[in-house]
Amino acid sequence: MPEPQIRKSAIVTETIWHEGGPVAETPLRRAAAMTVIANPFAGRYVEDIQPFMEDLKPLGEQMAQDLIDALGGDPSVIEGYGKGAIVGTNGELEHGALWHAPGGYAMRAKIEKSMAIVPSTKKVGAPGARLDVPVTHANASYVRSHFDAMEVGIPDAPKADEMLLVLVMTTGPRVHNRAGGLAAQDVKGEDGLR
Repeated sequence: MPEPQIRKSAIVTETIWHEGGPVAETPLRRAAAMTVIANPFAGRYVEDIQPFMEDLKPLGEQMAQDLIDALGGDPSVIEGYGKGAIVGTNGELEHGALWHAPGGYAMRAKIEKSMAIVPSTKKVGAPGARLDVPVTHANASYVRSHFDAMEVGIPDAPKADEMLLVLVMTTGPRVHNRAGGLAAQDVKGEDGLR
């Protein structure tokens, strides 16, 4: 298949100092990279869609690097991640599932401590649809302090024959984390869970 046809991309960054409690000594930073591409399968059923995952790999790598750059350029500060996709209404949910491997592995390849599976979400939606992208600790899924989500979207995307692909990275826990459980500093980093 040909390389993805990109219509537009956007990066959104947030710096969170507090959520109504004391001001954090170190604020949480999180960012989302979003890219709107043509859906090569829109409007028809195609049985063999897996080869498109290979075509998406360079895009995943670029988006992951763009996020690291947006968060200061040092991949060692990334502690959380997630991914997602919104498929335009002429596509199907399975088209968004093609983003799982190229998006997830791209982030894991660039972040040294990234044993945890990258959480994901996807849906079919019209232009302006929003998506809550789940986030977990990059090295251990059981770290409750990093359970989070980032709401994303682009006002004019995805159009019916497009897909909006998303990667999210964060630099730490929720600013007022008090839920207990495994602490980030106690992660063993052996199995992606603890």
